[in-house]
Amino acid sequence: MAAVALENVVKTYGGGRVAVAGASFAADDAELVVLLGPSGCGKSTLLRIIAGLETPDAGIVRIGDRIVNDLAPKDRDIAMVFQSYALYPHMTVEENLGFSLRLRGLPGPQRAARVREVAEHLSLGELLDRLPRQLSGGQRQRVALGRALVREPQVFLLDEPLSNLDARLRMAMRTEIARLHRRLRTTMIYVTHDQVEAMTLGQRIVVLNGGEIQQIDTPMKVYERPANLFVAGFIGSPAMNFLRGRLSLQDGLHLDLGFMRLELNEAHASKLAVREGTELVAGLRPEDLHLAATGEASGRGSRLAAVIELIEPVGNEAFLTARVRDLELVLRMPPRSVPQIGAQVTLTFASDRLHLFDANTGRRL
Repeated sequence: MAAVALENVVKTYGGGRVAVAGASFAADDAELVVLLGPSGCGKSTLLRIIAGLETPDAGIVRIGDRIVNDLAPKDRDIAMVFQSYALYPHMTVEENLGFSLRLRGLPGPQRAARVREVAEHLSLGELLDRLPRQLSGGQRQRVALGRALVREPQVFLLDEPLSNLDARLRMAMRTEIARLHRRLRTTMIYVTHDQVEAMTLGQRIVVLNGGEIQQIDTPMKVYERPANLFVAGFIGSPAMNFLRGRLSLQDGLHLDLGFMRLELNEAHASKLAVREGTELVAGLRPEDLHLAATGEASGRGSRLAAVIELIEPVGNEAFLTARVRDLELVLRMPPRSVPQIGAQVTLTFASDRLHLFDANTGRRL
């Protein structure tokens, strides 16, 4: 197995469009790293650069102890799984799985044994005689994964491999990929725009936007301490709520929203004092915003009068959209205690659950 490292990788296309702007990150040996971001953020381009399918305009790509910038894809000892299954339609599952081994000249008995081993890992043993058109989407995806597994490469590269599957199959295949990684202990780099895949699969997440890396950290640290407004809004479903205001120290540390003051944690006063008068954005996760109980004592600056506009029950929880003046805020709560649409409610939260960002740079404070 081998680590993968990128150092200041740059890739531009025609017209000066920057696909990747000085990306640097590393996937340690046997680590599963997820590249996450919206469409067009550069994540698939980075994966293709690692695979050798794209050539960087600048920067260094290492696999293990080798610089591989000038190596052909076949010499990099990697295996790639694409968004499209890319199976040979005229070959059986067994022939698809063993094709790369046949090209390498592996003797028939060894090839058959390796194919059988991988097929059993992926529950494909009873499908070896079938053609791709006779398989379901999930089965085809398992064959695509198996075709990469039989090669026993140093690094697996997976480019949105589950995006063509329905929700139930995606969940099942996420579990299968996680199990495979634990069993094989192989370096994997996984590209997706789906934050659920990133949070559940990745040991670390590389968040990208506009060709630039925004944050690299473990899934929960990215969720709990987003580095900037983009990460805060992109990670989490429903997305983080944002309230924009001006910082004031008059009569206590607070954010002046115009129609009310939002009390802030006094523990941060020393750090924020130099920013008095500047515009900040306060972020609040839906699970940190609550309905105040009837008769609950007022908390200074931690209560917002709102009207419930939308209720979205999704089984074990419900998402409530509440309007506070011109703001729409989303709450996450148990589904059996929701108010009616149109109900006037009071929202409450703890000030230490607020995330503060510079309104101009977007950076976390």
